[in-house]
Amino acid sequence: MSTAQWIPRFLEAMAAERGAAGNTLAAYERDLTHAADWLDDQGRDFATAMQDDVEAYLVHCDRQGLSRATRARRLSAIKQLYRFAFEEGLRADNPAVQVAGPGRDKRLPKTLTVEEVDRLLDAGAAHGRTEADRSRNACLMQLLYATGMRVTELVSLPVSSARGDPRMLLIRGKGGKERMVPLSPPARAALTDWLVQREAGEEAKQAAGKPLSPFLFPSRGKAGHLTRHAFYMAIKDFAVEAGVSPAKVTPHTLRHAFATHLLANGADLRAIQTLLGHADVATTEIYTHVLEERLRALVLDHHPLARDG
Repeated sequence: MSTAQWIPRFLEAMAAERGAAGNTLAAYERDLTHAADWLDDQGRDFATAMQDDVEAYLVHCDRQGLSRATRARRLSAIKQLYRFAFEEGLRADNPAVQVAGPGRDKRLPKTLTVEEVDRLLDAGAAHGRTEADRSRNACLMQLLYATGMRVTELVSLPVSSARGDPRMLLIRGKGGKERMVPLSPPARAALTDWLVQREAGEEAKQAAGKPLSPFLFPSRGKAGHLTRHAFYMAIKDFAVEAGVSPAKVTPHTLRHAFATHLLANGADLRAIQTLLGHADVATTEIYTHVLEERLRALVLDHHPLARDG
């Protein structure tokens, strides 16, 4: 196999064996193509590059001013490509296996207060030209905050997962992995109301000879469901109406708020990991700053030596 075929074959394997999402595959392709172009400028390719070449590429990325997170991501892509090449017999060694990464910046995720979330939920329920629009927006916001779903998981929910007034919602996450997340009473109420509105719209479509949608949040667009971008723009409008800075409000911020508020109220970190769909608890540990604050308050409130004398 020529080196030019390494990246397409690797992407095929990632899609077939790991169920990698389209966005993930696109990111791998961008990162690996960038590395391949740099190697080509050095008279090398993935088949002939050695450890020194991989390290020199990372130095090049650093000199370009790329963040630690971007450099770490690119090295991860290179390592996974070489692991694939080794397993497929394309190379007898892995020149990237001992390359140390730059690590990632440990920045705390932006989050929202409970009061800010309440205002956003109210704004979502009041936003829309029609009753159906307002019902859909209320359902989107309630489900997002109640479950901590990724925005892609939310907008692509099948309607079959929401029928029958469910107490638990089945969510298909990254790599096709499924998880069950409980619904709060407000989320269930918003879901029930939206299903009534949605069914009325679907009946009208059926009467006009149009096909029914399999998605909970259908759309006339190519995807067949509400897009991530459309919801991203909508949530900015909700923020303006709620009096919350739009700069700090995204669908992902609601996911962070979900985790942060659960931890602050005593939830276990492992339970948060399961609810968020994180494969590794290390990913969830970014929220331990909340746990540390709670433990500090616990000591100050209850330890005898911390009390005024």
